[in-house]
This record gives sequence, C-alpha cells and structure tokens, in this order.
Amino acid sequence: MLFVDMMFVVALAISFIPILTGYCAQSRGRSFWLWFALGWLLPLASFFLLFALIARDELNPSRRLLGEARQILREAEEKNRVRTES
Repeated sequence: MLFVDMMFVVALAISFIPILTGYCAQSRGRSFWLWFALGWLLPLASFFLLFALIARDELNPSRRLLGEARQILREAEEKNRVRTES
C-alpha cells in the first residue's frame, strides 16, 4: 500500500507544472487542455512560453485594452442573459 501512496504523491508532484500552466492559460482565455498537454510534454518550456505570452499581453497597451473590452462585453452579455431569463 505504501508503494501506491508514493506513486500517487509522485504523480501529483509531476502534475503540478502542467496544472499550473493550464490554469494560467485558462485565466487568460487560452485553452486549458492544450496548455496542460504542453505542460506534460515540455514542462519548463511551456511554463516559460506561457509566461512570455502573458507578459507580452500585459506590456502591450492595445492588447490590455482589448482584454478589458472583452471582459466588459462578457459581463454585459451575462447581465442581459440573466435579465431575459427572469
């Protein structure tokens, strides 16, 4: 039983970078499963690539404004959907 427990802990530890990469990607509007798979195949490279993409989006004012506009539209659509359902 100890072996199974140790294998579970090892699998969980190895999954940390892919899960973190997938979560960061999803929070930025990218595909969780694509970045999760890339995190398994190329753990450190995918993490740093995603970090570079996020930094590029944050440092570019036009991309940042576009992201804010998308967020505003998303919130407006949700409010409209709730209003029409009521």
